[in-house]
Amino acid sequence: MQELWKLASSPRHLIVFEAAARHASFTQAARELNVQQPAVSAAIKQLENSLGVLLFERGHKKVSLTSSGQRFFVDVSKALDGMLASAQKLHASGQSNQVTLNASSAFNFYWMMPRLHDLREHFPGIDLRLQTSDHEPNIDAENINLAIRRGSGVWEDCHSTMIASEVIYPIANPSVMHTAVNLKTISNLQHERLIHLEEPIRERPTWKDWFAHFGVANIDTSSTIRLNDYALVLQAAIAGEGFAFGWKHLTDPLIEQGLLAGRRDWSWETGLGFYLVWSRHKALSSQAQLTRDWIISACENKIY
Repeated sequence: MQELWKLASSPRHLIVFEAAARHASFTQAARELNVQQPAVSAAIKQLENSLGVLLFERGHKKVSLTSSGQRFFVDVSKALDGMLASAQKLHASGQSNQVTLNASSAFNFYWMMPRLHDLREHFPGIDLRLQTSDHEPNIDAENINLAIRRGSGVWEDCHSTMIASEVIYPIANPSVMHTAVNLKTISNLQHERLIHLEEPIRERPTWKDWFAHFGVANIDTSSTIRLNDYALVLQAAIAGEGFAFGWKHLTDPLIEQGLLAGRRDWSWETGLGFYLVWSRHKALSSQAQLTRDWIISACENKIY
């Protein structure tokens, strides 16, 4: 960029050159840029001196590009068009009511979707965009307003507030739960068909971790289903395919609706939690602040 600064003398000169070349007139370029015609002439002359080539042929009351000027105009106009488009998109995103929430597919489907009517009822002007991913994105780099993360609540790049402590208990279709053989002890659960969550990137606890918490080691996992997305795990459990992990903040409403049954008496509180996070480096728009506060309130008041 230092070399470009030397060759172009000033970035302003490139804008002046593009306008003069497009209009084939220093006078019309001056009118568009709201400057005097001599200022345009001086800027073009400085640019030509810096580049060491003649960009315009000067005629009586008209100018035309030289072959060098024509080649330069193609590249400069293309670069400026790209910068303009990028600036317009950034300006639009900063001015619009759009709010992006990044979360797992399970959170968006089972937590957010049932509550969207309440958000629209309170804030009809908010354009909420639900974004799913199988990893924890850089919210600044990807221009994400809000995100849901599992962890301890400490991230260098984010502010955070806990929306749910991590509590896990076994869940299954009510008929599967009813017909399960001898579930008087936790150890006996290993003999049932277990649905395993194996996400490719996010770190999540496993059935082995859950059994270990209750002092059960060397579990038999031969009768299993393995899925890489928790939304699929919940669908499989609802369909009667076996027992799955039930994260309390997602599965309590499904149990209340009769879609699942759960052994809440076998709950494991891991000490971690699920957090709503937002950037430490970029201020939230007023619409994103309203969305953040609504999510926090919905969690506190258990809006279903």
